Amino acid sequence: MSAALIVAEPENETRGFLERQLADDGFDVLGASHAGEVFDLAERLRPDLVLVSELELCTRLRDGEPGRSWNRDVPVILLGREAADAIDRARALERGADDYVARPFAYEELRARIRAVLRRASPRPGDHIEAGEITIDRPTRCVRVGGRQLALPAKEFELLAKLAEQPTRVYTKDELLREVWGFRAVGRTRTIDSHASRVRRRIAKLTATPYVINEWGVGYRLMLPP
Repeated sequence: MSAALIVAEPENETRGFLERQLADDGFDVLGASHAGEVFDLAERLRPDLVLVSELELCTRLRDGEPGRSWNRDVPVILLGREAADAIDRARALERGADDYVARPFAYEELRARIRAVLRRASPRPGDHIEAGEITIDRPTRCVRVGGRQLALPAKEFELLAKLAEQPTRVYTKDELLREVWGFRAVGRTRTIDSHASRVRRRIAKLTATPYVINEWGVGYRLMLPP
């Protein structure tokens, strides 16, 4: 699936050039000539990256607008003015830009920078986990059960995420103590049982499907095999 980009550039010739070149390189591109158009597209398109020509627009994308909703963490590259100096670049990065490209720019370099920013922003394997009705996003520590958000303390989150990696596999208590709690020597403890019980009760408030299943004498699995 190709990445979706917004090119926010008031100069028609530059915007048209970037739209054509980026489309030829496989990106889904929409151009915008003013801030209102950018915000409309950001809400509707949910782009993977935005190219902007004004620092104020970058700031407004980060801060949000009353009554508007878009991903305020969307990667942004600022196409800066000619004769930009180190202060301009530093200010752009401090105000939320992911990269800064001064004019005049070589298209090949800009394309390489776009791809580099997209690589950094893309989720790594294992960052997003789905198991049954449960979805887990590790970077944001967001858990949803049937689309409803579930807040978990740190160790309960880590326990659930570990079980969700292979949801029908039984993890022994020794494994969980080592991999979630970092125990080196494993002795008798009720830590696993108490945390698993709390996670189970929290999930049960959001679904009738049983999760966090105790395999007596062995350990825990997240869900039963189909």
